[in-house]
Amino acid sequence: MLRSLHIITASTSGNTDVVADVISQRITERGADIAIERQRAELAKPEDLLRGDVLILGSGTWNTGGSEGQLNMYMDTLLRVRAKDTDLQGKPITFISLGDDRYYFRTRCTEHFLRFQREHKGTLFVPPLIIVNEPYEQKEKIEKWADKLLSTMVEGC
Repeated sequence: MLRSLHIITASTSGNTDVVADVISQRITERGADIAIERQRAELAKPEDLLRGDVLILGSGTWNTGGSEGQLNMYMDTLLRVRAKDTDLQGKPITFISLGDDRYYFRTRCTEHFLRFQREHKGTLFVPPLIIVNEPYEQKEKIEKWADKLLSTMVEGC
C-alpha cells in the first residue's frame, strides 16, 4: 500500500485548489491511512517532486507568455525552469488539469504535464483528472476520481 500523497498546485484563481481540497477531503473521509501534504508550485523546489509515494501536480490552462494552452505561470516555472533537470526515477505521478470551454486549447495543460512526466521518467499512476469550466458543480466527478486514486494507492500498483 502506498501511504503518502504529495500535491503541488498552481492556483491563481483558486479553482485548482478547490479541486485539490475536494480530493484531500474525500481521501480523509474514506478513513484511509494516507498522509496528504499540499504545496504551492511557486514555493516548490525540484526535490519536492520526489516527496510522497504518489505525486499530483495541478494547474489550470493559461495563456502564459501570450500563447493560449499553457500551464499556469507558477507551474510552468517550476517544471520548465527549476525542475528542468529533475529525474523522477519512476515516481508515480498524476495530474489535475483545468480549463475553460471558451478557449480552443481548453485543457492543453494536460499535454504539458504528460510530456514532463514522460521526459523526466515519471510513471503515470492514474489517468489525469480533467475539469472543464468551474469545478464547484463537479464535486461528484472529482470525488469519483479521488476514489479511483485511493483504490489504486491501496492496491499499491
